[in-house]
Amino acid sequence: MAKAQKRFGPPPQKVDLVAVSKTFGAVDILPLLEAGQRQFGENRVQEAQTKWPELKSAFEGVELHLIGPLQTNKVKDAVALFDVIETVDRDKLARALAAEMEKTGSRLPCFVQVNIGGENQKAGIAPGDAVAFVDRCRNEHGLNIVGLMCIPPVDDAPGPYFAQLAELSKLAQVDSLSMGMSADFETAIAVGATHVRVGSALFGSRPPLG
Repeated sequence: MAKAQKRFGPPPQKVDLVAVSKTFGAVDILPLLEAGQRQFGENRVQEAQTKWPELKSAFEGVELHLIGPLQTNKVKDAVALFDVIETVDRDKLARALAAEMEKTGSRLPCFVQVNIGGENQKAGIAPGDAVAFVDRCRNEHGLNIVGLMCIPPVDDAPGPYFAQLAELSKLAQVDSLSMGMSADFETAIAVGATHVRVGSALFGSRPPLG
């Protein structure tokens, strides 16, 4: 990450590493916590509930990001456990999040997930609708939208998609960009990522799903 910041574009900006700990247990996460890593990403609310309450109580300053799809029936649990929601992708979810945050007196930073490649199998708001959706999330639903997030098509060069998201962020007037994973985080940083979500490069191959 530091090399990428130095190599591309003055001035180097701060880029946060979100360690993607999905499918890994506390024993695998502990070495990163002990080394000082504090931002982590999880895909599923239920899985995160099995390990993170205890870890968060043991280590100060942990910032837990939800980076997977969120169903509205899990909103209460998500708001209670997570510190950042990266996958706001529809009005129904935005309304549910806003209602729960108002009830609990919280105002979690949120990212809008953009389906940057227009892939049917992926969640996310269409790129052409992203700016208007950010506006609705802020002005109608009252969410604290701080950035955009995307996952580009796996078989395409990621750079053009990252560049498109960066342009959308300017139009939407958000400062944060969550993009780039283990295989392409350097490209993402080159284009302006503020958060990169890295899993296998830190934890190794994921355990098989049981």
